[in-house]
Amino acid sequence: MSLPSGSIGIAGAGAWGTALANAAAAAGNDAILWMRTAEQAQALAATRTNERFLPGVRLHDRIRPTADLGDLATCRAVLLVTPAQTTREMTAALASVLPAATPLVLCAKGIERGTNAFLCDVAEEVRPGAPVAVLSGPSFADDVARGLPTAVTLACRDSARAEELALALSGPTLRVYHRHDIRGVEIGGAAKNVLAIACGAVAGKGLGESAKAALIARGFAELLRFARAYGGEAETLMGLSGLGDLVLTCSSAHSRNFAFGMRLGQGLSVDDAAGGKLVEGAATASALVALARAKGIDMPIAEAVEQILSGAWTLDHAVDALMNRPIKSEY
Repeated sequence: MSLPSGSIGIAGAGAWGTALANAAAAAGNDAILWMRTAEQAQALAATRTNERFLPGVRLHDRIRPTADLGDLATCRAVLLVTPAQTTREMTAALASVLPAATPLVLCAKGIERGTNAFLCDVAEEVRPGAPVAVLSGPSFADDVARGLPTAVTLACRDSARAEELALALSGPTLRVYHRHDIRGVEIGGAAKNVLAIACGAVAGKGLGESAKAALIARGFAELLRFARAYGGEAETLMGLSGLGDLVLTCSSAHSRNFAFGMRLGQGLSVDDAAGGKLVEGAATASALVALARAKGIDMPIAEAVEQILSGAWTLDHAVDALMNRPIKSEY
């Protein structure tokens, strides 16, 4: 199945949306970057730099900023790059302007709070029958925007469409692999954010590199158990959107989730650690744990994060609880 000709649309002009717009343009596409207000779009069109989110990074010449969602109607594919908890609202808004055949590529990483629904399920509920894909993998917006070598995974249940989308978005410095396992890819992206908070807390508390390595390894075991229970494939989780993204996010203060965890480890409250910024892992933790409990999946690290965020546990209590679990076979 070949994608029709036309621009690539990007709905959302934060750091990741701007970076993906630059990558799509560098891959040879005209790109339309949607922003919420006309003032923002006019300013970006004039200055060609998104100083709020990606200071110093120039917008590619093939990108056209807009505040009119209708401008995305003729795009051959649209990347939805707004926060995970806005997926339902934004998909509904896009459904009013996009043809039913236009693929929507979800680029946020999370699980919907309240419903505990996976984001692709939300999109398919709002746009029945319309194609949905998920883009995920180890990628910092600044790296992608500046043209540093990066590899990610794009998944769609239609393997041919996944390949077409991957080819359309791959450019000189962004390599997009494709896969059919949409569930595995989106679970990897959502769950690793929660685990990154735990790794950040270990770093902030000064518990050492050995503890962080153990947490990544045992966190990956939790991720695998969860993904298998919900229809994801182990091979997917061993790749970029699982292990690759987990290692990146759990190892760098450039990750907002890791940095948030670090501040928790240093003794800040949840609100102070967030600093008024969106932390996707914090928004996802309760939904992830609820889904795990519903199927009897053992996820002690994710549960510890959820308990800390809810105020039920201190970090010291969480460490004691994890270290004093019954001794058992590793797998």
